[in-house]
Amino acid sequence: MERQSPAAGRCAAGAQAGAEPGELLQRALEFKSQGAQCYKDKKFREAIGKYHRALLELKGLQPPPAPPEPGSSASCAASPGAELTAEQSQSAENIEIDCYNSLAACLLQAELVNYERVKEYCLKVLKKEGENFKALYRSGVAFYHLGDFNKALDYLKEARSRQPTDTNVIRYIQLTEMKLSRCSQREKEAL
Repeated sequence: MERQSPAAGRCAAGAQAGAEPGELLQRALEFKSQGAQCYKDKKFREAIGKYHRALLELKGLQPPPAPPEPGSSASCAASPGAELTAEQSQSAENIEIDCYNSLAACLLQAELVNYERVKEYCLKVLKKEGENFKALYRSGVAFYHLGDFNKALDYLKEARSRQPTDTNVIRYIQLTEMKLSRCSQREKEAL
């Protein structure tokens, strides 16, 4: 029986070791689609699980975080020598952006919203796609609920510049401006 190196065992624990990039992308796309259906069916917890599975499949496309130990030929890459085409790279990035955006949307539906996590996911989207309306809006909402009203207003105004008539954005801008006004008033009274 052939012994597997510890590094190879860790690789197989994530996305299937040796899978071709096309297979990993297809599985990620399927999980993302299943997540979207769960979201439509208002099964938010299930949707979150599907989006996370899609992201795990995408992790199988990335090269190993550190070089293998000396004397080891183990690699966590999709398959030996497999390079992503430009089209596959773009597809993987689009799936990742959609998954993080959708995860933020799911979290906002929870009874007790984890705004820190919503912010984290939205900022990941904005790092890759800085003009993404939904991520800008949801970042604004997250910062608002986390009490950082200046940052909330920045993100919300940026979202409004993308979609000036969106009533949710307008409402949150008004709420944020009221909070900032109250904070300013309290500071003046404290002096």
